[in-house]
Amino acid sequence: MSDSKKKPSVLEGFKAFLMRGNVIDLAVAVVIGAAFTNIVNTLVKGVINPVVGALGTKDLESYSSCLKGPCAVAEDGTEIGIRIMWGSVLGATLSFVITAAVVYFLMVLPMARYLARRAEAQKAREGVKETLEVTELEVLKEIRDTLVAQRGPGQSVPSGSSPQG
Repeated sequence: MSDSKKKPSVLEGFKAFLMRGNVIDLAVAVVIGAAFTNIVNTLVKGVINPVVGALGTKDLESYSSCLKGPCAVAEDGTEIGIRIMWGSVLGATLSFVITAAVVYFLMVLPMARYLARRAEAQKAREGVKETLEVTELEVLKEIRDTLVAQRGPGQSVPSGSSPQG
């Protein structure tokens, strides 16, 4: 017996996976993110570090503290003492804050505003639709009331048409 259902090949499944919109969106986000990282790093090195340099050294990487003993470099090139490189942590933190601010103010906030306006427009459209439905219902009630008034009091069923036939 031959099976009438053909199993998709691994290659076909992989192709279907790649053609999903989510995978393409994710790939674009990664590429844009890598390019954006370069911009942020350049901003930190070209703008933030010189501003910090006005207060001290121009390179945040050079800020450090010695945890144990005098921090020095021996003649053979080994470090003496335990150096805490808090300047590099500060630089990475500033990069993160700048990246988060740019993403929020240039991407998240405008998108949230756009979606809010779109939701308001959708609600307005639904409100108009509900108003039309209510208006139609009111018109039908008025027609019914007019017909009942024309038949006279106590006649809810038109004469000559009884439910029994």
